[in-house]
Amino acid sequence: MFNYHKNRDWAENLSIVMQLGLTMAGCIVFCFFVGHGLDKWMGFKSIFAILFILLGIAGGANVCYRQILDVTNPREKEDSDDRSSGPA
Repeated sequence: MFNYHKNRDWAENLSIVMQLGLTMAGCIVFCFFVGHGLDKWMGFKSIFAILFILLGIAGGANVCYRQILDVTNPREKEDSDDRSSGPA
């Protein structure tokens, strides 16, 4: 079947890509429904939906960027954690 130890790098990269895609899609879909709800509530025609879709794209891109930084620079985060928890 699937040998995780042999394909570990491939499996980890696939999980990161899936996480980024779902994060981006989730932000956009959530913001669309918030904007659509505001449009229905206030009686507008898709003004808030479009505005919130753009905000969802910007917010999703920001979250994905931070996730990519966490994956590519894990040692910087560990080093900063070690410095902040220094001797008491």
